[in-house]
Parts: sequence; structure tokens; C-alpha cells
Amino acid sequence: MESSDTGAFESSPPSSLVPPSWSSPTPALPLPVVVASPCAACKTLRRRCSESCVLAPYFPPSEPAKFAIAHRVFGASNIVKFLLTLPESQRDDAVTSMIYEASTRIRDPVYGCAGAISQLQMQISHLHAQLAKSQAELISMQIQRANLTEQLQMTKSQESLPQLSVKGLLNNPYDYQINSWLDDYNGFGSFWEPLWT
Repeated sequence: MESSDTGAFESSPPSSLVPPSWSSPTPALPLPVVVASPCAACKTLRRRCSESCVLAPYFPPSEPAKFAIAHRVFGASNIVKFLLTLPESQRDDAVTSMIYEASTRIRDPVYGCAGAISQLQMQISHLHAQLAKSQAELISMQIQRANLTEQLQMTKSQESLPQLSVKGLLNNPYDYQINSWLDDYNGFGSFWEPLWT
């Protein structure tokens, strides 16, 4: 009987002595695949970088300053949340925008991007004013050129006409209207009478 008790004891140990890993097998969770070189974000945050890392495509390990600037202003968790809300086609532009906004905020902590935008708008309005002024000057120069060419054409046409004397014009039979007018008012008697007495 003793041998049967000891044999039964050896074949099935009590449950309190068995380690928990032996008692119930748990399904193995898939471990994330570790990438050979971590992205700049994971390097800065000192964590393992996996293939499913959201930040890896946008912050390559060769450009750590990009993530450092964005992380300083926005924080890593906010960057990840923001990227997860966007479709993948827009994420690259969003990261570029975040890096630009963060760098301008570092340069100008008060106005940030708004200061840069207002400065650029002032430059645009100044350039528009210069363009309008130069266009007005160009139009006035074109008008002056047209007037000069017209005057030159008039002087050339006057030089090409034969020079006639007054006697020649008066003796010309075809200018009878001029002759008759001069004959009628030769003495200027009736034509120039005083208007007051």
C-alpha cells in the first residue's frame, strides 16, 4: 500500500508545487520584428523600432534633427496621434508641415508660423505695388514713344511738301476762295468794327 501511495504521488504532483508556466499553456503572442537600424524617432526616444513603427517612414535614421525639432515642440505622442488620424497619402505632407511649424516656433516663440506668413504677405503686397508702378511707367513711356513717332512723321511730311510763297498761293487760280476772302476784307473796314463806343 505504501508503494502505491508513493507511486501516485510521484506521477501527479500537487498543483501548488507546479510553476504557472507549466500548468496552463498560453498562446504565443507574435513579437514585433525588430528593424536593424532604428528610425530617428526611436533612437531619440531610446526604444526598439519595429516594422509597424508609424514614425519610421517619415523620420529616417540619417536625419535625426527632423524628429528632434518636431519632438521639441509637439511631443512624440502628439505626433503619433496626429499621424494616425490622417490617411497615409497625407502623412508625408503633414510631417513636413510639422517640421516647418516647429522650426519657426523655435526661431520666433511669440508669433511662430503666423509671423513668417505675415512677413511674406507684406513682401507680396510690396512687390505688387512695385509691379503696378513699373507697369504705369511702361505705359507712360509707350505713350511718349507714340507721341514722338507721330511728331517725327509730321515733321517729315512737312519737309516733303514744296515750299510755296504767299504770292504763289494768292496767284494760284485754284485758290479762288482764299483770294475772294482777302478781296472782301482787304481794308478790314467792315470786318473789324469796335464792339464798344
